[in-house]
Amino acid sequence: MVSIAVGSTNPVKVTAVETIISRIWPQATIIPLNVPTGVSEMPMSDGECIAGARNRARAACRLATADMGIGLEGGAHRSGDSLYLVGWAVAVSPDGREGIGGSGRLPLPPVIARRLLAGEELGPVMDELLGEANVKQKGGAIGALTAGLIPRPQALAVAVAYALAPFVAPDFYLDGESG
Repeated sequence: MVSIAVGSTNPVKVTAVETIISRIWPQATIIPLNVPTGVSEMPMSDGECIAGARNRARAACRLATADMGIGLEGGAHRSGDSLYLVGWAVAVSPDGREGIGGSGRLPLPPVIARRLLAGEELGPVMDELLGEANVKQKGGAIGALTAGLIPRPQALAVAVAYALAPFVAPDFYLDGESG
């Protein structure tokens, strides 16, 4: 049986992994673990999000001695005059193979972007704006900003599927030319 360690105990992230893994390996065991990201609480670039997801995946895989580790990290990325909401996933195997996948990008409204650029974390900002607690473990900012069209688990599931591409379609990722 395949074991998949998830570098988070956040139910939204675990659900995103379960959604995709169940389609590939229905009998897989999912092991959620609280591991450090090694990045800031509010990652502010694609690079920082990928590093956090990679750190989570590697730590979880190692800690659980699993067949694969998957880490997810959400954050923001500045491009031009806009700040975008982003999500990244990294899948790693014990032998060092790795896949990286990102979710879609959504421009953040100016009121939210200003607060993030001033050093606030997205989760508490969204909690305050929505008058709810722990939005990041529910539909997330993406769910609120799309009026529920794309809830956070669905957005992160796309990133997980992309990160798994080298594992589910390995022939395309072989080093070298094909005839």
